[in-house]
Amino acid sequence: MPEIEPTNSPIITSYLERTPASRRLAEQARTVFPSGIVHDSRHMGPYPVYVERASGARKWDVDGNEYIDFYGGHGSLLLGHAHPAMTEAVAKQATLGTHPAACHELELEWGTLVQKLVPSAERVRFTSSGTEANLMAIRLARAATGKNKLVRFRGHFHGWQDHVAFGVQSHFDGTPTPGVLDGIAENVIIAPPDDIARTEEILTGDNDIAAVILEPTGASSGKIPLSREFVEKLRDITTNAGIILIFDEVVTGFRLSPGGLQSLWGIRPDMTALAKILAGGLPGGAITGRRDILDHLDFEAAEKQGFEKIGHQGTFNANPLSAAAGVAMLERVAETDACECAASAGEALRRGWNSVFSDMGIPWAAYGMKSNTYLFTNPDGLEINPLAFDPADHPMHIFTKSSGHSATDKLRIALMLNGVDLSGKMGALTSAAHTEGDINDSVQAMRDALIMVQAEGDL
Repeated sequence: MPEIEPTNSPIITSYLERTPASRRLAEQARTVFPSGIVHDSRHMGPYPVYVERASGARKWDVDGNEYIDFYGGHGSLLLGHAHPAMTEAVAKQATLGTHPAACHELELEWGTLVQKLVPSAERVRFTSSGTEANLMAIRLARAATGKNKLVRFRGHFHGWQDHVAFGVQSHFDGTPTPGVLDGIAENVIIAPPDDIARTEEILTGDNDIAAVILEPTGASSGKIPLSREFVEKLRDITTNAGIILIFDEVVTGFRLSPGGLQSLWGIRPDMTALAKILAGGLPGGAITGRRDILDHLDFEAAEKQGFEKIGHQGTFNANPLSAAAGVAMLERVAETDACECAASAGEALRRGWNSVFSDMGIPWAAYGMKSNTYLFTNPDGLEINPLAFDPADHPMHIFTKSSGHSATDKLRIALMLNGVDLSGKMGALTSAAHTEGDINDSVQAMRDALIMVQAEGDL
């Protein structure tokens, strides 16, 4: 690991003093993994913490520091960490076997729950991740329509596979990122998410478009918000043009409501990609949608209708451990108020943080939908009232750099020093495990962290 430069920041110094075991592990990890990490989102300076255990809404690092966790397993832990129903289900299945290389009853139970909850799920095919689910959706759309092109939206994230690896954080002109073939990029059109008229021109002006894929709440699961009206209009346009509409509900599925965003807003896509909450924190994804589209994976349908079936393997598709966790999770989504509890915690967190910003005279805002919260750090110094902030009142482009304030790196570490862990994009995902006390502690932590950052002259 590169030597950490000397610092005169009390925040960074305190972090170094409190996390020596994490630092040692990070140094070792640099000899094993590129940048010492296995997921780009875990890259942070001077180094990330290493977590030893987690329970409910909290987790503890290898140095014994305790954090209220708003990272939420990258969005997969609607019930919090180590929920008894989840651990019991996985432990039970582990004693019965981890991979029978055969069909099993749990996969059927899991798929049936998906059909019960997700309006668009006429058929279900499990994968190992959300990236794989989106890749299969694109392939299915091309096979079903006989067309070649995919339309995506600038900044929307759909995993790391080739069709979606550019136009997210860079290469907004549609040129491919390293390792992606020009021929793939040439068949992907990146549309503006803030201009439905231009999007309609793209969709109606090219008769070789197979599908449109989007995060229906906006880029980064709503960090750069997309309006309901935009999505409704997009549904109308694609229906009229015979273009397949794919919702990426990898994060929003089973979170914004038991049936995801499509159920909350009453907009039914042709296909939906799912992951995260789907498998309760274990690896797992799924593509769901219209039967006639998913028939392209069906042996009998292909033979009867005379088309070539799409091949789809996957050693860990519907793995029994993931299926056990997924069934336990989705049963609670279906039968309890878990979504509502997580949403209430998110709403309380936003109110509390906005009160702090208002009290301290800091023109920032916490915003979001249900259990998804983001910080608008106002790098351009706009005049805003945190207590009355509505993203719909502002142009979309201001959110593309909403975590771009120079103080955010230190703020994230200052929050950790005060016992709160956010994601690197300054987002907070609440769960049904977050209590009123957790929220109150997190509000106080934000106040104390901002005071620390102000003391260093960064705010």
